[in-house]
Amino acid sequence: QVQLVESGGGLVQAGGSLSLSCVASGRTFNDYAVAWFRQAPGNEREFVTAINWSGGNTYYLESVKDRFTISRDKAKNTVHLQMNGLKPEDTAVYYCAQSRTTYYNGRRSEYYDVWGQGTQVTVSS
Repeated sequence: QVQLVESGGGLVQAGGSLSLSCVASGRTFNDYAVAWFRQAPGNEREFVTAINWSGGNTYYLESVKDRFTISRDKAKNTVHLQMNGLKPEDTAVYYCAQSRTTYYNGRRSEYYDVWGQGTQVTVSS
């Protein structure tokens, strides 16, 4: 059973940067697409970005497309999310999730069956 652990969250001023990491235990992690979701208080969980099993294809929420970058390091069983130009509206708990499939299958949370515990990102204005 794969377990996912996120890290790298924190408090940053608007315009700043943070780098999140999702480290997986279990050898099958590299065989699946991985996504980042976020959830702000009072809001539903929202898709942010995803990467397919090879790292060759990435997908983004329109509002983060030019500011966030997802990547994966297969040697370290890790997926990274580099967030630049952060805005107060990016404030949320960020979750890493492993897809049920090798390739990206969509933005719905039910397409992902293994989730981390989340890491808080707070952007002050």
